[in-house]
Amino acid sequence: MSILEVRDLRKRFNLEAGFFARFGRFVYAVNDVSFSIGDNEIYGLVGESGCGKTTTARLLVRMYEADSGEIRFRGTEDVRALKARALKAYRERVKYVFQDPARSLNPRMSVYDVLTSGYRYSSLWPGHRAARDEAGTILEEVGLSPSDLDRRPTEFSGGQRQRISIARGLIMRPEVLICDEVVSALDVSIQGQILNLLLDIREKRGLSFLFIAHDLKVAGYFCDRIGVMYRGELMEEAPARDLFKAALHPYTKLLYSCVAGSGVSGNAPIVGEVSTPSEKIAGCAFAARCPLADARCLAERPAMRDAAPGHRVRCFKA
Repeated sequence: MSILEVRDLRKRFNLEAGFFARFGRFVYAVNDVSFSIGDNEIYGLVGESGCGKTTTARLLVRMYEADSGEIRFRGTEDVRALKARALKAYRERVKYVFQDPARSLNPRMSVYDVLTSGYRYSSLWPGHRAARDEAGTILEEVGLSPSDLDRRPTEFSGGQRQRISIARGLIMRPEVLICDEVVSALDVSIQGQILNLLLDIREKRGLSFLFIAHDLKVAGYFCDRIGVMYRGELMEEAPARDLFKAALHPYTKLLYSCVAGSGVSGNAPIVGEVSTPSEKIAGCAFAARCPLADARCLAERPAMRDAAPGHRVRCFKA
């Protein structure tokens, strides 16, 4: 059963900012994205910077409001329609861990205040004494000490701050944890420690994860399934263990070839870089960079189709 289901999600931003900015020029950040996350599953969204994966994640907790589409939590009412208490209850069940803990943790607050600043306004608040005991227990769970509760975030290393961010996400006992590039700013050795910590938390708590990453090696190690995004669209989706061996989309092959340090096997080199579209794309989003593209790819948008059980791809040539 899916714990979180996303259907046909779209989001565009006005290209110009400010009170007197003209309305009518847009950046199309997320275009018709659909996926689901199962109970106790880790789903990865992977792609280059600017492909729309973080925007997609923020739409799920309504940091941004989607223009269209559906977000359903355990098959109930569309999250986009939730108001007041219902939205608050949903946000208690789905928590977000940000990429940069140096920016997301208030340096003037103690670790205890960081962990409980949102908790104390939730429906789960048990009182300060019980909350302090819970905060100390969760710090131990993420590899820190209850004695750290009265320290400031600036007294910790980058990896330790990320542990504090994870603890803040866990304190309300959520069912889904959205991890937005949580290891990308850390040293490689620390990355492994944080990933193994998250795997232990998943096993202990039965959590589901949405894991945002640009590193396919990290996603392949950590995730159960991976969706590959490009210019706001989901281009391919498959089990992580199969994607490396059986990637079908030219863009997925490009990403894996970059990891391996070689060209895409059997294809001409792929040049250029991703850019967020400022106008609607008529054909395939990857056509301008794809060595296999023809007139149909430039004119007609391919649909997401099943290529094998559990493996979907958006490509005429795959």
